[in-house]
Amino acid sequence: MLTTQQYDKLRQLISPYMTEDKYGLHTICSIYFDTEDDRLIRNSIEKPIYKEKLRLRSYGVPKSDDHEVFLELKKKYKGIVYKRREALTLSAAESYIQSGNIPADSQIFREIDYFRCYYSAYPKIFIAYDRIAMTGTRDTDLRMTFDFKIRCRRDRLELRAGDHGIELLPNGSVLMEIKTPNAMPMWLSSALAQLKCYPVSFSKYGHFYIKELKGEFELCSPIC
Repeated sequence: MLTTQQYDKLRQLISPYMTEDKYGLHTICSIYFDTEDDRLIRNSIEKPIYKEKLRLRSYGVPKSDDHEVFLELKKKYKGIVYKRREALTLSAAESYIQSGNIPADSQIFREIDYFRCYYSAYPKIFIAYDRIAMTGTRDTDLRMTFDFKIRCRRDRLELRAGDHGIELLPNGSVLMEIKTPNAMPMWLSSALAQLKCYPVSFSKYGHFYIKELKGEFELCSPIC
């Protein structure tokens, strides 16, 4: 978790080694599925060896029925993340959510449908944020993402309903994630140490859920 000042300095330090992807600053919108009693997020917060979640994701707010979206089944086992993802149109995704009409007969869709039926999972929360993604100039397996203005809502759980919501973190907070299958390069370790950036465990949905239980959102106001 970075402050704006740490983020600005870090971008300077990593500029010789990392480059932004072609999308620049863009908005990611997601709808997370859960059970009636919030079983999936409660299990996730307990940090088990294995956990899984289902979400519907779009890049930007969909403007038409044929806008491409993604159904993602994300699994984490002993710290390693596995994703099962299928692309489909917004209208097909909405039909599946509302009526259970499976868009295509594929192994991934069968896994997604099994998950949804097993848990009786349905849309429970909307989360959006603005992201900058970067890739290593030499090591393309090294990726870093920076998320700004994380916002959430419990109502209007549709991707086409806009990206507004209650801001999750204090103003100026930047969530950074480093993704690499290999050891972290020395230049990156040195930059993080210099700026006193330390790893934390953070889940957007989990953080929202805990703050919601504590009633902290009564003091917050929605942002657009």
